[in-house]
Amino acid sequence: MTHTQDYIPTRDADFDGWYFNLRNYVEEKTQGPYPYQWTNIPPEKVTELTNLYDDWHTKSETTLAAHTPVDTEYKNDARKAAVKYIRNFVAQYLKFDPVTDEDRTAMGLHNHNPKPTPVPIPKTVPELTIDSGTPRCLIINYRDKDSERRAKPAGVHGIEIRWAISDAPPADVEDLINSSFDTKSPLTLEFKEHERGKKVYLCGRWEINREGEKGHFGDIAEAFVP
Repeated sequence: MTHTQDYIPTRDADFDGWYFNLRNYVEEKTQGPYPYQWTNIPPEKVTELTNLYDDWHTKSETTLAAHTPVDTEYKNDARKAAVKYIRNFVAQYLKFDPVTDEDRTAMGLHNHNPKPTPVPIPKTVPELTIDSGTPRCLIINYRDKDSERRAKPAGVHGIEIRWAISDAPPADVEDLINSSFDTKSPLTLEFKEHERGKKVYLCGRWEINREGEKGHFGDIAEAFVP
């Protein structure tokens, strides 16, 4: 079926099939058993949608064989009347609940606010490289581990870095009590003067902002506060 940017097909043959589907779908949803009924649409509005289709279809069929210019004019007028009514009908009744995105797709209508495709939880983990060349700072560069990409995986919003100052290696990531978030490498952690020379343990995992999902933690790294 050929469409322009509009949801209504341009060619008459396509428009006829599209309108036929729309009419039948609306009739089924407004006349079917509960809870599939669209009770928000008055029956007389559905009747008018049907009558306009019947008028359009009849006059369109007339022009498929030998016909006069008047027949073409009648057909064009019937289409204009139908299109005007359809636009108002869609805007008033088919853009909102209880009509769903799936319903609109089935009717050949646009979904102006489609639900985003969920981003899967990353199967990879971040690899951390720590630069300790700046006093009281650890500059943490990160990338996707075992990947040629020097960036986050597709769909990932940023990285959560868990870290802690400790004299002994942590038994578990949960022992890394501090958390920092970053969206563009590198992340800089700043420390106090009295913390210089102490050992810091760090670990990272990818985070999907839109869904609030997080991936798995990578290896725990260590560094001294310069």
